[in-house]
Parts: sequence; C-alpha cells; structure tokens
Amino acid sequence: MTNLLNSDLLTAIVTPFDNEGKIDFASLEKLTNYLINQGVNGFVIGGTTGETPTLTHDEKISLYEHFGKIVNHRVPVIAGTGSNNTQETIDFTNEVGQIDGIDYALVVVPPYNKPNQRSMIAHFTKVTENVNLPIVIYNIPGRVGVKMEVETIAQLAKLPNIAGIKQCSSLEEIEYLVDHTLDNFAIFTGEDAQSLTARLLGANGVISVAAHSYPSQMRRMYDALYEGDYAEAAKLQRWLTPKMNALFMYPSPSPIKALLTAQGFQMGDCRLPLVSLNNEEKENLALHLGLEKDSLLHDLPLNLGEEKND
Repeated sequence: MTNLLNSDLLTAIVTPFDNEGKIDFASLEKLTNYLINQGVNGFVIGGTTGETPTLTHDEKISLYEHFGKIVNHRVPVIAGTGSNNTQETIDFTNEVGQIDGIDYALVVVPPYNKPNQRSMIAHFTKVTENVNLPIVIYNIPGRVGVKMEVETIAQLAKLPNIAGIKQCSSLEEIEYLVDHTLDNFAIFTGEDAQSLTARLLGANGVISVAAHSYPSQMRRMYDALYEGDYAEAAKLQRWLTPKMNALFMYPSPSPIKALLTAQGFQMGDCRLPLVSLNNEEKENLALHLGLEKDSLLHDLPLNLGEEKND
C-alpha cells in the first residue's frame, strides 16, 4: 500500500465522459499521467468532483478497476465508498477493497439522514470494524447537511482503521485536529484556498479541485514552503486563490471540466442533474480566472502552465 502520509497534493479527479455519455478511460489516463508528471502525489477517485452520485454501482467498480491500473501504485488512491446506509457502505467498501491499486476508502459523513454526533460515531465505528480498507473520513457539512464536530473526529481518529480526514471547514478546526490527533492521522483540507495555510498549521496538505489545471503552480507553492521561501509560497497562493474560488462559481465540476476541455483534455458533458457551462458562463468564468473572455470557447489548447504568477 502507498502511504498517504507521504502525500501533500492530491487531486479529487473528474470523471471524463465520451460523446455517448460513457466513462472515457483513455481521457482519464491522459489526465492522470499529466497530473502525476506535474507533481500531484495522490488522488481521490469517485468523489464529488467525479460526479459519483450519477454513476451506477457497476460504473464505479469499472472506474476504480481502471484507475488502479492507470496509477499502478505510483501514488496513493482513495476511492469513494460512503453512503447514508451503513451496511451498504460496508458491503461496497469491501467490494472495492478487492481492487488492486485502491489504497483507502473515502467515507462521507452520511448525507440526508442528518445524524447527530453519537450516530456518526456509531456509523464510522461499525464501518471501520467491518471493512478491509483503511478509512478516510469526508467531513463536508455544506453537502451532507450536518457537521462532524472536531471532538468527534478526534475520538474517531483513535480507531486503528481510520487513517485520516478530508476536512471542509475553518482553519481553526484544522488547528484543533492537528493538536488533538496523532501524527499518523492524515489531515487534508478540502478547501483549495486553504492549501498553504493548512500546511503551515500542520495539516498534511490538500485534496484539491484546482490541482487539475494548476498542478505545477501548486507543486511549486509547496516546494517553496519546504525550501523556506515563504515569500514565494505566499505569492503563489495569492495568485491561485481567486482562480480556486472561480472554479466554484457554478456547480462543481462544471467549471473545472470547462477549463480542462480548453486545456485540451476530453471531458465530455456533465451528467444530469448537472449541466455543462454555456458560452456566457464560460466567458464569465474566463474573466474570473484572469483569462481572455473567449479563451474557454475556442479549440486551441490553453496552456495555463505558461502564465505568470505576478
């Protein structure tokens, strides 16, 4: 198993579709290899950005099988297996655990049911005691309707089969988790704009959407931090932040898919109930990304790697 603690820049990767609406594995392989070559050192497959709620059970299994082969143990792979049904989460996690190349299971706080903290503890305890993959908790209150409190996370972090968390919350809560969990519990912010600050506070890194299109800049930002060049790291984060925020100005993953398409990656349309950006939305997104208004509309590949961070 590839160790998650050695990773800092993970991409919550999209699911490309072909013209018939089927998963485009060739495009997924092209994008994955590009990201690894640019410095991404981990992935979440089958998360929110991967439009997983629209994938069938068989599509998820096929996606994970193909992705495990594509990555081939080069970096850690976390696969989404959580749901609001505890037994279903256990069954699916164990099925996914048989796939070569899947290292961890991403298990979301149960959506829609709105469990309280005691129920969350019971759910994750039951799951972790009955699955064959280490668990990464996904705490994203804005999508599930309830928040796992930091005290609950610290309690669950003591369980031997819970390896870490993707935490979408305040920096103050990141601070608490760093102070109240052991070093072998991986903490990743799920908020792109917190990438640098969360790392400075002691988190392991970020599970990112922006890393699809700005992997080299985010890699340079972290490397500058490790080299002690704090001014350069901060400069890169300031350059990245408005772009990171722009990628969520429409329902995700439609903005990042539009940008990746403009970069020359075949993405296909989003699946309903989400729709791809129309031309007006693409022009608005381009302006918020600091690009020419029509840069997401034409067929010439857009090279964001040559942009200046000043």
